[in-house]
Amino acid sequence: MELPEAFYLQTGEQDFEPTQAAVGPWAPDLLHGGPPIALLTHALREFQAREDLRIARLGVEILSPVPLAPCRVEVRMARPGRRVELLEARMSAGGRDVLLARAWRLQREPGCVGAVADDFEVPELPGPQVQQFFEGVGSFPYGEAIEWRFTRGGFDRMGPATVWGRPRIPLVRGRPESGLERLLLLLDSANGLSAELPVHAWSFVPVDLQLSLYREPCHPWLGIDARTAIDGAGVGTSHTTVFDADGACGRSLHTLFIRAR
Repeated sequence: MELPEAFYLQTGEQDFEPTQAAVGPWAPDLLHGGPPIALLTHALREFQAREDLRIARLGVEILSPVPLAPCRVEVRMARPGRRVELLEARMSAGGRDVLLARAWRLQREPGCVGAVADDFEVPELPGPQVQQFFEGVGSFPYGEAIEWRFTRGGFDRMGPATVWGRPRIPLVRGRPESGLERLLLLLDSANGLSAELPVHAWSFVPVDLQLSLYREPCHPWLGIDARTAIDGAGVGTSHTTVFDADGACGRSLHTLFIRAR
């Protein structure tokens, strides 16, 4: 497919329009979670921005599927502070709220403490790979808008997965983006990448995304190391280590509602 210019076009100060590149695998009028969550993160990062304050923890509540429709993003300061502050944001589309988020921004002061390394071993970036998607689902716009390179697992395999990814297009046309926003474009895929059940037969809907970062990723290629655990009562979690070429950056968690389709 010919890719649009970006995942979103900005149409007003708080208003955005998604392009076809944001559409996920389940319906032609529903978005994948990655682009809207990344857009919410973009708005949080830009709100009353200070160079020394960076998002260290992001929590997103997924209230409903996000439609292929114009949206509005609103941000407010929930708890101001000189070194630590809490922001809240919401995205509305189709006449209702679809995402809510809270972000802690913490002051970064290089050299103020001795670093303690994470022992996660970063896999080598493989060469180009043929893009394979979910069995029984086929290609979809969001999947094509990301270049995926697996070192373990794959969309068409069950179980834990480790993958490098790189968006092929910007998040918002004409706007600069951070490594964090590019990471969020990928991260909502963690539960699908590490699926333990066939996606054409089972629904495992994430109701949230929680991310804690001790370092913001800063390279074009970003990595996800994900695994999923499921209880027999139909609730699960996907937990993920996120990384770039310099090492691990933090950890994320999805909570999943699981039922047969």
